[in-house]
Amino acid sequence: MSVILETSVGDITIDLYTDERPRCCLNFLKLCKVKYYNFSLFHSVQKKLVAQTGDPSGTGKGGESIFTQLYGEQARFFDMETNPRMKHRTKGTVSMVNNGSGMHGSQFFITLEDELDYLDGQHTVFGQVAEGFEVLDKLNEAYCDEEHRPYIDIRIYHTVILDDPYDDPADLNIPDRSPEPTKEMLDSGRIGADEAIDDAKGLTMQEVKEKIEEKEASANAQLLEMVGDLPEADVRPPDDVLFVCKLNPVTTSEDLEMIFSRFGEIKSCEVIKDQKTGESLQYAFIEFEKEADCENAYFKMDNVLIDDRRIHVDFSQSVSKLQYNKTGTVPSKPAYALKDTSRKNDGYDLVFDNDDHSASSEKKKKEKKKEKKKKSKKHRSASSDSDSSDHKKSSKKHKKRARERSESPPRRKSRSRSPDRRKKDRRRSREREEERRERSRSPDRRHKQRDRYRDDRDSRRDRDRYR
Repeated sequence: MSVILETSVGDITIDLYTDERPRCCLNFLKLCKVKYYNFSLFHSVQKKLVAQTGDPSGTGKGGESIFTQLYGEQARFFDMETNPRMKHRTKGTVSMVNNGSGMHGSQFFITLEDELDYLDGQHTVFGQVAEGFEVLDKLNEAYCDEEHRPYIDIRIYHTVILDDPYDDPADLNIPDRSPEPTKEMLDSGRIGADEAIDDAKGLTMQEVKEKIEEKEASANAQLLEMVGDLPEADVRPPDDVLFVCKLNPVTTSEDLEMIFSRFGEIKSCEVIKDQKTGESLQYAFIEFEKEADCENAYFKMDNVLIDDRRIHVDFSQSVSKLQYNKTGTVPSKPAYALKDTSRKNDGYDLVFDNDDHSASSEKKKKEKKKEKKKKSKKHRSASSDSDSSDHKKSSKKHKKRARERSESPPRRKSRSRSPDRRKKDRRRSREREEERRERSRSPDRRHKQRDRYRDDRDSRRDRDRYR
């Protein structure tokens, strides 16, 4: 009980589980017998998951069971078969697609990976791929869009039944030969299964190379447009502007204008310089009045010696001068202009005499000393200002305190003592002072103090010893 599916990428042989899934196998075999699956698309291919087919419309929303031909439209779908339970364990498992209501029609899928357990119980397993695993690998590698639809059509061309154990119903219409596909069936809007996609067919190696370079340039232009480096992807550099590089640093714009003016009238000539240092960056842009003069200068001036340097001349690839105008389009010609029309003697800035160098170094030293003096003067003036401000603040405080004292009520005067009382007080103080001196001079008192000090010292030693 096997069926061969002849597809656009190879043949697949499927063994059917007729004993376990009789109704699904009957439906599948009879649909193959009436050539229902011929030219059906693999309308959904999900990498390392499933490849789904069986819908003649190619949309994934059509298809009907074989019982429609026998019993009418009410038998378009039939119920799932759940017993015995079978799982999606191995690559190449063939299952009927659930229509969302637990019923099946004509669509089926083939698994492209092992152990897809989450499909168990949702779809009915009725077969297993026996031969053609290399075809499954090709399906797995198919290039698809975000809806998992292959860009190149993969179709079932023909189905061959190797063994059919079921009898054909009396009302089943079996064609004598495979029917021809209709135009609507083959028109999928994608690259046909038998359509040649070799773009280099009939082209020489040089033409193929030019085509590849053109595609790369177009892709790069689109990227530059997205990041804002180009006003638009289709913009072209001007044909009347030359790019000159490898210049000598002493070569000026006037020198180049004089040299290149023999080929025709020049609209502008500019040696590009560094914005900070003003030194030449050793390349320039020259704009001619006529494109023919520009081409003539390109062929004649490349690798010419100017100021002991062999220059390189090429057509300009820069579009930095092009800007959008009010209408949103790009002007046809760029507007180049000289920054300074006066002739200058650039010279060699890095070459100088020893005397000039020493003089310049002395000048720098003097300037540094003057700057230091100015800074010290500023610091002194700032400190003096701060001192004067502090002095002013303190004087204000003293004045405020004096004002408060003058406004406060007068203190009560103490009673004046009589002269006799004063004399008695003086006498008593003298007597007390003499007694104190005598006590300090007496030897007994000194001995007592010494003995007390020694006792305290011995007690401290004993205490420290037994601690």
